[in-house]
Amino acid sequence: MKKLQTARLLDGAKGVEIAFEGDSIALMSPVEGGGGLLAIPPLANAHDHARPLSTTSFGAAGRLLETWLLKLAAIPAIDPYLGAAAAFGRAALGGAGSVMAHYTKLNGPMSPVDEASAVARAAADVGVRATFAMFMRDRNPVVYGATQDALGSAPSEAAAVIEQTFGNPMLSVKEQIERVEAIAAACEGPMFNVQYGPNGVQWCSDELLTAIAEASARTGRRVHMHLLETKYQRAWADQNFPGGVVRHLRDIGLLSPRLALAHCVYARPGELEMIAEAGATIVTNASSNLHLRSGVAPIGEAIRRGCRVAMGIDSSALDEDDDILRELRVGHFLHGGWGFDETITREAFLATTIANGRFANGAPGAGLLATGEPADVLLLDLAKMDRDALMPVEPLDFLFARANATHVVEMHVAGRLIVERGRLRGFDLDALQNELRAQIRSRMPGRAAFLGAWPKCEPGIAAFYRDRLGCC
Repeated sequence: MKKLQTARLLDGAKGVEIAFEGDSIALMSPVEGGGGLLAIPPLANAHDHARPLSTTSFGAAGRLLETWLLKLAAIPAIDPYLGAAAAFGRAALGGAGSVMAHYTKLNGPMSPVDEASAVARAAADVGVRATFAMFMRDRNPVVYGATQDALGSAPSEAAAVIEQTFGNPMLSVKEQIERVEAIAAACEGPMFNVQYGPNGVQWCSDELLTAIAEASARTGRRVHMHLLETKYQRAWADQNFPGGVVRHLRDIGLLSPRLALAHCVYARPGELEMIAEAGATIVTNASSNLHLRSGVAPIGEAIRRGCRVAMGIDSSALDEDDDILRELRVGHFLHGGWGFDETITREAFLATTIANGRFANGAPGAGLLATGEPADVLLLDLAKMDRDALMPVEPLDFLFARANATHVVEMHVAGRLIVERGRLRGFDLDALQNELRAQIRSRMPGRAAFLGAWPKCEPGIAAFYRDRLGCC
């Protein structure tokens, strides 16, 4: 039986000694005081993309989602193991023990199964519980409509580069379903959950979404997708689904407890009701929504209407550092309520986002520190958070006022120590990221044609959305 350092819990002065037996918590022994550490469950990052480095480093800052996504074509193909290990390593150091990787780009030239296997190996080496949702899409590669409508005003040579960049043939619906199942057969295990990952309704035909719904119902496999992230997606959805896009998802069988919906910034009250009734999960990404000027999601309203709400970083934490502890604070600041009208307490926001995030990610347990639960524990430096040490202050106050990645001391996942004294155990993240940066620098010349064409095409793409989908 392995025992952890004595730590305090969030319920005040009470301390505890936690013991593991294998991958489960075997014993929770009360002790006096608790020392200078705070024990909480690791947080769950329920929407992310396992991107190798900050997208600002590739010139993507200051853009709306619709042009930001396209600018990410500046990122060259990389070793998928290096990219995933860097992302999962930063996630662990930021306090996340369960991480969703909605994988939106294959690097090649290896097969998708081999690439997913490299991602699974990276997650295993870091030690996090990983969830892998393979991207699925079959329409609208450049804009939410005809590519020519957005590139018609650009020089023909520049437009041709953009069309070539995003014009790769798309797999058939059958092939996309089979690809996910092949990845699951090769990679899935207790620490690596595979899901269907449709990019969003504006990128997926009804045929594809219906097939995913049927496959999910048949296999029990979960589904992870974006929904109503921007006002342009809202306007497109209203034009294409006059009866309501969420109602449409319900009618084709996709809206179920197996579905996680990232963002929902522009979801309306009636749509929130349907999401709640179906038992689907909304994953809010507060900092990402701010970075991309998408807006503030109606998460308080979603909570009031009984929606299951989780939290994600979306590869765009407030400081682009994968710090989910800070993201916890941002999320509650925005959605906890205003004035004396409290929508959700800090304790409940912490507990529900962890539990719902684990549920959406397919991770076991409810995210509790309790006997019989998975041996997942995060230890924070409470003494460091209490930097002034003037009077007794509740640990919860420090957690929601000051906690960030610099306060992470240890993290145990499935009984394995993966962060020790604030560093990844047995894993040199700095060296790995330096290797990754060197690889990317050497391959950046291969993106010269795109980077030269992009400034000539971006204004037309922006005008497409302003002129055709400018209001909702």
